[in-house]
Amino acid sequence: MSATVGAILVLLVLVLIIMHPLQAFQAALSGLEAWWKIVVPALLPFFILSQLLMGLGIVHFLGVFLEPFMRPLFNVPGSAAFVVLMGYTSGAPLSAHLTAQLRSQGLLTAAEGERLICFTNNASPLFMLGAVAVGMLHDPSLGPVIATAHYASNLILGFLFRFYRRGEASAPVADTPLPHLPRRAWQALLEAQRRDGRPLGQLLNDAVTRSFQVLLAVGGFIVLFAVVIRLAHLTGVARWLEKGLLPFLRLLDLDTQSTSAVAAGVLEMTLGTKAAGELPLALSARLAVISFILGWAGLSVHAQVAAMISGTDLRLGPFIGARLLHGIFASKLVLFFYGPAQPVVRLLQGPFPAAATGHALWVYYAGFPLFTLLFFTSLTALGLLFYTLLRRSKNYWS
Repeated sequence: MSATVGAILVLLVLVLIIMHPLQAFQAALSGLEAWWKIVVPALLPFFILSQLLMGLGIVHFLGVFLEPFMRPLFNVPGSAAFVVLMGYTSGAPLSAHLTAQLRSQGLLTAAEGERLICFTNNASPLFMLGAVAVGMLHDPSLGPVIATAHYASNLILGFLFRFYRRGEASAPVADTPLPHLPRRAWQALLEAQRRDGRPLGQLLNDAVTRSFQVLLAVGGFIVLFAVVIRLAHLTGVARWLEKGLLPFLRLLDLDTQSTSAVAAGVLEMTLGTKAAGELPLALSARLAVISFILGWAGLSVHAQVAAMISGTDLRLGPFIGARLLHGIFASKLVLFFYGPAQPVVRLLQGPFPAAATGHALWVYYAGFPLFTLLFFTSLTALGLLFYTLLRRSKNYWS
């Protein structure tokens, strides 16, 4: 039945593209431009670095070193800490891709992998701080408010999903005394490098090649959904979706005037947040709607995550349920951080004023992603140092 429905939908989209070729072409072109100018520069460095770090054994190092931290908090092995770091600094769908890799390598069970993707797929920090706060809301001070609510909601999901399928078997836990953790982590790194066996040049080539392959798939989804969204508006499907969302918005206490923005956000996050930022509503109401859309992430991101985990036994259902909960939690928490907790958020915001312009504004918004890039570049350099030491002395730390 599902295959039949899928075939009918694909044929319907094909017929609509034939009926509206100009609009479909323009939508595809806008999707391709967004992928090339925004997604590739934002995600490609993180994809390449993540592949290098995995090949150099850093994931195994963190797996041993952070096991006492990750297991009690999130009921996942220490190697999942690498996915958490990448997911919270680069955004979806990188964390789903890394989770699938860890699962295929046997470092996660299916239950642990499903727990992990449920709380590590976030909106990009650069998108929230720059595109949403500055480009859509025209207020830099709102960036930390939105980002804090977004990340805090996902961390809450991490705590909740630690009980998901908790009765099932977990990945093997190394019973290593805390004083011996550094030595055991180092040994795990060396063992991982020996098993991998690729020279550094091949490792770098494979990282670049695989990263571009994944980003090409992401680009295909972005272009496809750009066309589907345009066709949905041309055929009136978007209006039906808006009417169906009214009871849901009332249930969540979101302003019913935001149905058009939420309908767009159900399909694609960027279009939805842009529409929400332009609503003739109070700022608090717009923030709640934007946070819900960012948490839900849009069917476009859901499809990208489905593609990332398609070669594994991980299921998409828990991820979709977690995204709905993420949107609900974020829409409530953003009102807390914009209201009673705003002084604390402003304290964490840093020394730059809300009305900063020019160079100061560039430093404020480029600072976080640049710091993140520097951090992971340092990790890569550390991995290269480990690799050099291994090549010179195989008995180092043994």
